[in-house]
Amino acid sequence: VYLETYGCQMNVNDTEIAWAILQKNGYARTKELDEADVILLVTCSVREKAEQAIWNRLRHLKALKARRQQARLPLRIGILGCMAERLKEEILHREKLVDIVAGPDAYRDLPRLLAVAESGQQAANVLLSLDETYADILPVQTSAGGTTAFVSIMRGCDNMCSYCIVPFTRGRERSRPIASILQEVRMLSDQGVKEVTLLGQNVNSFRDMSEVQFQSAAAPVLSRGFSTVYKAKPGGLRFAHLLDQVSRIDPEMRIRFTSPHPKDFPDEASVLQLIQERHNICKQLHLPAQSGSTRVLEAMRRGYTREAYLELVHHVRESIPGVRLSSDFIAGFCGETEEDHQQTLSLLREVRYNVGFLFAYSMRQKTRAYHRLQDDVPADIKKRRLEELITVFREEAARANEAMVGQSQLVLVEGPSKRSASELCGRNDGNIKVIFPDAEIEDAAGCKALVRAQPGDYVLVKVTSASSQTLKGVPLCRTSLSRSAACH
Repeated sequence: VYLETYGCQMNVNDTEIAWAILQKNGYARTKELDEADVILLVTCSVREKAEQAIWNRLRHLKALKARRQQARLPLRIGILGCMAERLKEEILHREKLVDIVAGPDAYRDLPRLLAVAESGQQAANVLLSLDETYADILPVQTSAGGTTAFVSIMRGCDNMCSYCIVPFTRGRERSRPIASILQEVRMLSDQGVKEVTLLGQNVNSFRDMSEVQFQSAAAPVLSRGFSTVYKAKPGGLRFAHLLDQVSRIDPEMRIRFTSPHPKDFPDEASVLQLIQERHNICKQLHLPAQSGSTRVLEAMRRGYTREAYLELVHHVRESIPGVRLSSDFIAGFCGETEEDHQQTLSLLREVRYNVGFLFAYSMRQKTRAYHRLQDDVPADIKKRRLEELITVFREEAARANEAMVGQSQLVLVEGPSKRSASELCGRNDGNIKVIFPDAEIEDAAGCKALVRAQPGDYVLVKVTSASSQTLKGVPLCRTSLSRSAACH
């Protein structure tokens, strides 16, 4: 089987789950397309561009499949994930190229679907589940050099933001039992993984209902200026409890999480407190804003105003000194005026994010926007607004990063830099890429021996220059997460 992943980190995790299931069923994995008997594409549906990439890829695979048929070596092609969920009929009927279609909750069914496809029939399962979390399947890690890993803590989303396809492709929100998450993180720690990112569409509304004694806990309360389209549910162990437990497993393992929703923070003072207190929880938060205009935020059904969002940012910065912030923004949403756009630019200037994910709006079927709103911002204006957002974001990120010049940053080494084999690349606590020479350095463990840093090592780097995307510096010494925390 040959696996190809498109889209977000959830899809990387889905690929690992699908591969774990296939491996148990006797499949071997190849990195060579020509060796494959089965090609599976794990797909994304969030934007039109992502889907277009898949259709283009299928056209390329069509030729490969035809060549195989002539050589009597049948090739099966499968579409997995969000696009499978959204476009099942179209995928099966268009050019009759695809043999199997499996939605995000149907990966356990892959061996059966592939067996049906073996007999020459098309097979599909896009049933969305109310309880599938793949809790008992330990994903087979495939990420960078085994230094970092993503652990899925929940699936689906209940927020129903008007632009978003996720609730329709990934179903309703459900959380994995904490015990199974801790088991996976312990296993990764034993394998030498040094950084784990807890993953979910909406991690801070996590709610584990598997332990009976916690089922009567009170529902969380939203603070001033925040609202939700669904009623907050009582009971269960919350995200703060999970974060507390995960961060205790290995003091040398960094913990991150994404993606939280701003509306679920105000009540979670304990989450902010944990980030501030624990040396191994990264002082970095993803706070997706989407727009800087209250009017547009209301049309998006985000559940907060510009003012409430800024108040939250202020509260986060007070609670966690030195915190780094990242965000998502959409340019040209339905009904966005030039003034709304200017307000988003001013939010970017006011908050000054270190990392940003910015996109032009593309209308998705099934969403509330598709049924209720007009996609009325012309493509050329979306493009211009997106370019302006990117320019302002980069200017501000460059300023934020330049403030680190002269400081020492603790960097988790990931491997050689893409541009030069004589340099190493890693990330600091704020998730910003740091590049430094691969030179002999002292080991702070006390022996003062000279060492070369390896992937998975923590290195103290003095920052000498900065851009909007990266920091560059000189390595001072190899150290550990605990030792570095004790020195600061």
